[in-house]
Amino acid sequence: MVFLGWLLFIDSTSAKLHAIPFGAGGQDRVGETVLQNTVGNRLRVILAQPRGFCAGVVRAIDIVELALQKYGPPIYVRHEIVHNRHVVDSLIAKGAHFVEELSEVPDGAITIFSAHGVPRAVVDEARDRGLPTLDATCPLVSKVHNQGRHYIARGRTLILIGHAGHPEVEGTLGQIDGPTYLVQNEGEIAALPLAADTPIAYVTQTTLSVDDTTALIEALKRRFSDVVGPETRDICYATQNRQSAVRDLARVADLILVVGAKNSSNSNRLREIAEESGVPGYLVADGSQVNPAWLEGVRVVGLTAGASAPEVLVEDVIGALRQIAPVEVSTLDGIEENVRFRLPLDLEENANARANRAARGSR
Repeated sequence: MVFLGWLLFIDSTSAKLHAIPFGAGGQDRVGETVLQNTVGNRLRVILAQPRGFCAGVVRAIDIVELALQKYGPPIYVRHEIVHNRHVVDSLIAKGAHFVEELSEVPDGAITIFSAHGVPRAVVDEARDRGLPTLDATCPLVSKVHNQGRHYIARGRTLILIGHAGHPEVEGTLGQIDGPTYLVQNEGEIAALPLAADTPIAYVTQTTLSVDDTTALIEALKRRFSDVVGPETRDICYATQNRQSAVRDLARVADLILVVGAKNSSNSNRLREIAEESGVPGYLVADGSQVNPAWLEGVRVVGLTAGASAPEVLVEDVIGALRQIAPVEVSTLDGIEENVRFRLPLDLEENANARANRAARGSR
């Protein structure tokens, strides 16, 4: 049987909402989930604060959109500008082309480096080919690159705490000339082929929070006698804030939904934190992925979004929940973020013109 969707109905005897999966034949039932929300009760949806886009993601998307406006399509972007399919598809519709290698970029085409950053070899290749480039690397990622170079220049061996294969990590490793080791856990720290008195410095992937990295930093300090690293305030504000908000959400929610892409490191981490806090957590790309069976016995749903997920997808999930039960939406008290990163100078003029047009249109 091909699954087509959920048939919703109210049992007049029990006054409970039932969700039945159905197939192509229309009569087939593959099971029944009884949702404990009675008809008279609303499903409470509590939104995390903050959630969704961070300043680095907003800047990266703005760079692509403003480049399309200034230069016209096509614009080429190395790697997904951010890890969210909805965002990528919307930019493709406007004329952006996403590639994994510069060899896919035609000569002379405007080329943008993604928010995750790129190895120096990619920058050099673009320069050697004479490609006009715009750098959408998040300024906080660029700061990690600069910190790494600073430590290497002072004779220290660099330890990068991060996830192997993540484009940000690959970019950072490719930006630093000098002895650098990637570690993902305490076992890899113990196995480092370095003497205990080796002067060590560490930097971290920006999608890891203070909480994520504390144990590994402490393991480095136990393993080596001379360890330095950035102050905790240098850790990405957006990562820390969104993770703290999920922990707050877990205190009041029966279930937490995280809006984000499967290949989004920060979104996956938010779901993991929900689970670590003792609350079931699910990662959904949009409302179509919400499974009514998850809501069995649930009265309060916590809802957040990864740093690369737009608010329109959060609204889509709320809409999907409304199809299952009456919904009451509120927002948890939390940090109000007012961070804005500057655009490349050759796009600032276009950004100001766009802002002025928007202001005139709102009058």
